[in-house]
Amino acid sequence: MKPQQSPKQRPKRMRALWPVPMVTLSLAATGLAGACTSHAAVEPDAPAPTARNAAAACVDKVFGAMTGPQRVGQLFMGGVSPSKPDPRKIQLMRRYHVGAVFLAGRSNAGTTANRAFVDGLQAKADTAAGRRVPLLVSTDQEGGRVQVLSGPGFSAMPSALVQGGWSTSYLRGRAAVWARQLRAAGVNLNLAPVADVVPAALGRSNAPIGRYDREFGHTAAAVTPHSDAFAAGMAQSKVLATLKHFPGLGNVRGNTDTTADVVDSVTTRTSSSLAPFRSGIKAGAPLVMVSSATYSRIDPAHRAVFSSAVIQDLLRKDFGFKGVVISDDLGRAVAVQAVPPADRAVDFLSAGGDLVLTVEPDLIPAMADAVRTRMAQNAAFRARVDQSVHRVLTAKQQEGLLTCG
Repeated sequence: MKPQQSPKQRPKRMRALWPVPMVTLSLAATGLAGACTSHAAVEPDAPAPTARNAAAACVDKVFGAMTGPQRVGQLFMGGVSPSKPDPRKIQLMRRYHVGAVFLAGRSNAGTTANRAFVDGLQAKADTAAGRRVPLLVSTDQEGGRVQVLSGPGFSAMPSALVQGGWSTSYLRGRAAVWARQLRAAGVNLNLAPVADVVPAALGRSNAPIGRYDREFGHTAAAVTPHSDAFAAGMAQSKVLATLKHFPGLGNVRGNTDTTADVVDSVTTRTSSSLAPFRSGIKAGAPLVMVSSATYSRIDPAHRAVFSSAVIQDLLRKDFGFKGVVISDDLGRAVAVQAVPPADRAVDFLSAGGDLVLTVEPDLIPAMADAVRTRMAQNAAFRARVDQSVHRVLTAKQQEGLLTCG
């Protein structure tokens, strides 16, 4: 996601419109939460199930208890404004069992008001196996021009370029503080850090990142340790981090949110600019966001978000990423407007993606219906979708969102 240009407004009193109890998240590197236990019989002399086995059993149990529409709903993240929530759109997401929300726009209401709003959303999340399946609640909280939530309880975050001038230990500490503030506001997933490397020669001519000082630095050597430190600070305070925008938006000029046919003609599968992603994945990053630009030296025929060469071959196979692959906005972004909404979801999932982000929830019915139709027609696609649902539920379980006791 890129900077949101809507002016700041004084939010009205928030109402509880959707919603489970506040929950917390962390990097996958922090380990599995052993909150769920298997009910399978265990021989008296047999070793106790490992935490990993119990976690997998919990995910399988929840998955097995879900209806088909509930499973598909786990693959979507819809936008909602915390300052001006639209009850109709929230109800639409409930009807389609959407398992994640993105707090979009701007809010200066502070942590307490935002928490009340999120608690309202969580209180009406879907249930399976007799238990609530909480929502992933995300926002863009990078710093500088890209800080969606502010007000009482939130620090003013400097830009990533400023953060990149700090020591990594100091940045990790500050990120841990910012993550605690997000948790206090009911947010369990941050769509940050930006791991893109913007060359100094391009600088602010790079519309999506450089223009807003969203990069930690101008070389991979500068970005990598600071991206890692930001993600580690999020994990320390139990908030999921997201590396973005794979395989990098540092070498483009156009902003995919506002420009069609953005092409990176520089990045290859072995470019040094990929180092921050590789390092973050090795450290256990739970989510990676894929950009909607086209990378002509990797897959000239497809936007990255629809490219199996980018997602399956480079991200999954070469980098060994096993977590959740989330799209950049597939709702309002100009980069994908030429693609019918139904095809956007199906093509992203077919390419190996897991979680469809659309700032515009009104597109979810067409997207979800198309996914269900393709599942009914194609066994391979159905198996891929099931795998994606498992990844999303695993991320929730790892952070204590699922209980199976």
